[in-house]
Amino acid sequence: MNISIKNFEALTLEELYGILQLRSEVFVVEQDCVYQDLDGKDKKALHIIGTKDNTIVAYTRVFKPGDYFIEASIGRVVVKASERQYGYGYNIMMASIKAIQEYFNETTIKISAQTYLKKFYSSLGFKEIGDGYLEDGIPHIGMLKD
Repeated sequence: MNISIKNFEALTLEELYGILQLRSEVFVVEQDCVYQDLDGKDKKALHIIGTKDNTIVAYTRVFKPGDYFIEASIGRVVVKASERQYGYGYNIMMASIKAIQEYFNETTIKISAQTYLKKFYSSLGFKEIGDGYLEDGIPHIGMLKD
């Protein structure tokens, strides 16, 4: 998997379409969750894009402190279902953590994690904070990495 990092203005129409298609495929269809994915925050985000054979197979968006949470943050973490056995989730998260360090000079990162992925995020150094909550009808937990 090749990873590229782009701000919103640098995304091609094809890349933007691929990102939105993957997010919809996983978050709306696979997880059966009707929610407003186009939340207006993509313009502020740095987009971490994982491609394989010219297809987007993994993706996150990252924010500098104050643009989403008080801390820097990573969101919309997604890997195409057919590609999950290759460790791309770990790869895209490591690239996202590194991008926050390099682009924003930050090491403290907050995420809103789907509860069933706590073990995965813990393996990347994130620790649970606060109580669980529902976000778009799906159980989540706040997690922080220092």
